[in-house]
Amino acid sequence: MAKKKEREELGDAAPPKEMPKTLDSMRTPDETMVEENDEEILLDEEEDEWSQFFKEDVEPKLLITTQQGRTSQRTKEFVEELQELFPHAEYVKRKNFEMKLVTKYAIKRGFTDLIVITEQVKQPYIVIMSHLPQGPTATFRMTSLKLHKEIENAAPRTKHAPELNMKGFGTRVGRRVGRMLRALFKLSPNLKGRAIATFHNQRDFIFFRRHRYIFDSMARVRIQELGPRFTLRLKALQAGLWDRQFGEYEWAYHKKEMGGKDRKMFNL
Repeated sequence: MAKKKEREELGDAAPPKEMPKTLDSMRTPDETMVEENDEEILLDEEEDEWSQFFKEDVEPKLLITTQQGRTSQRTKEFVEELQELFPHAEYVKRKNFEMKLVTKYAIKRGFTDLIVITEQVKQPYIVIMSHLPQGPTATFRMTSLKLHKEIENAAPRTKHAPELNMKGFGTRVGRRVGRMLRALFKLSPNLKGRAIATFHNQRDFIFFRRHRYIFDSMARVRIQELGPRFTLRLKALQAGLWDRQFGEYEWAYHKKEMGGKDRKMFNL
């Protein structure tokens, strides 16, 4: 209150306000951070695993499956909502097939990406995404899941392909993860659906939300959440296809290196 009164008395002569300190603003600059139009990165991306998708507007075709054995009701419901988010996705029961056999099955049938959801205590817990046919493969831990029915005043469910909003993927690893997520969606959204999906990386937590624009008038626009809502945290990025025993890792989570809540270095 005293500072506010002092600023009012000084008027235009008052010193500029101090910016509040946050973990993001105090983030330690490191060599993995890249500019959006970095020439070296752009050249690398011209020949990376997703280059054909972005150059030729390849139609994504996703195969979604779950862990071996039984699948809980909650995971089944989550898969249903993923199929609405990705109308170009097909769910195939895993049964007891090994991961390598599932991957071969998906490649043989022309799928561009494989998503595998495993559980802990009958809740979706680990999400493995593999870009086909040559990788890479990302493993995420998923938390804070809310299905459509659990979101207050949620908009009606829809299968319209959404626009995509990607935010906060500023490192080399982050850009690769961002391109992997982007390639799950059609490059040309169905604008009639007025839907937008957001992946917002903040302090290595990737928050996902999906909304629909509502036009109350020509001058007033608001949004209504569609769901599902969840948070992803990258645990590993593996070069090539999934291989637990001999896989080569581009990046892997190490708890000791990550530091505590006040850490200032981030990976995405």
